[in-house]
Amino acid sequence: MERRYLKRIADEVLDKHLAASGAVLIEGAKWCGKTWTAEQKAKSTLFMQDPDKKASNLKAADTKPSLLLRGDNPRLLDEWQEAPVLWDAVRFAVDRAGETGMFILTGSAVPSDNVVSHTGTGRIARMLMRTMTLYESLESSGAISLKALFDGTTDGAGMSTLSIEELAFALTRGGWPASIGNSESIALQRTRDYVEAIINQDVSRVDGVEKSPARVRALMRSLARNVSTTANSSTIRNDISGDEDTISEKTIASYINALRRIHVVEDLPAWNPAMRSKTALRTSPKRHFSDPSIATTVLRMTKDSLLNDFNTFGLLFESLCIRDLRVYAEAIDGEVFHYRDKSGLEADAVIHLNDGRWGAIEVKMGAKEIEEAAEHLITLKVKVNTDKMREPAFLMVLTGGELAYKRKDGVFVVPLGCLKN
Repeated sequence: MERRYLKRIADEVLDKHLAASGAVLIEGAKWCGKTWTAEQKAKSTLFMQDPDKKASNLKAADTKPSLLLRGDNPRLLDEWQEAPVLWDAVRFAVDRAGETGMFILTGSAVPSDNVVSHTGTGRIARMLMRTMTLYESLESSGAISLKALFDGTTDGAGMSTLSIEELAFALTRGGWPASIGNSESIALQRTRDYVEAIINQDVSRVDGVEKSPARVRALMRSLARNVSTTANSSTIRNDISGDEDTISEKTIASYINALRRIHVVEDLPAWNPAMRSKTALRTSPKRHFSDPSIATTVLRMTKDSLLNDFNTFGLLFESLCIRDLRVYAEAIDGEVFHYRDKSGLEADAVIHLNDGRWGAIEVKMGAKEIEEAAEHLITLKVKVNTDKMREPAFLMVLTGGELAYKRKDGVFVVPLGCLKN
């Protein structure tokens, strides 16, 4: 039975890039749907990993790469990094033609340094594609739009139909397109297969440096145990010592860099706003995987085990929220950060748009923590120097509950199962 393509937020982002640039590079983790999305727009396709044609394609790339660019535009070059010379060939073709929307390149790994002679600036636009949000998988009602929050055009009222049990399942299943609509057993097996491929193959192939699968597994378990925290390399090393006691901080850094290049880990940077007083800001990023199901898989957690460990569930729920917020924010020209200062005041997410507007978010699973979270957000608002920066467009507590509403103090309470871009 043919799988049904579910509309992605990336569809509109890709359209914008194709209209403005000669070529578009779609990067992202394996299985996140890059090729499937690109195929919806492409009029011809080159699959570099097609085993029947791979040897011939590589030979063509070595002798006359322009041969591989022939076809109706937009032409999709899938896993282009198999022949890095294609990058320069695309850039040159775009330069010569002076047209937009000529090529779409997809890749699940960042190629080694110095494999291309030109960055492609001005010719090749870049977009990062992530796994599916709850809105894209049709699990969020989409009653509350992030754009509407920034524009001030929503009253904040809405309802989520997702129960805590369903959120736990969505978290362990992940946003992998092939798993949407499948049973828990099938979804979990697919994520296990994905993680095993990372550990045993992908992390070594990305830079050609052989890595110990045992060390990679231990590192990923530690990153999972420290998800949604600012754990540094020393903390990770000490945590790993129970699993693998011979790994150095230098090795940890090289392994994490390899995982970053195949889009498995994606840390959340710190926000550095203008403050009213000399407040010392923490600059360490927060640890996150590109999809929270990677963390649950390496920790060998299921929906039921999450429901029996709400401390871990809470940290992973925050990571799920960050994934969705990143997708929603980038669709409206924004980035996601976290905030923490010396006093311990923090915001789990700060969305900053390119036009200067910003909004702060605290993530809380249950209703009991909403009051304290709202107070923290209001305190942050007071600390930010609004003479140099705008007033926040909104303050929001993002929850695992069912009801969305606006509090008397102006803070929005929004279930993740209500949110969209």
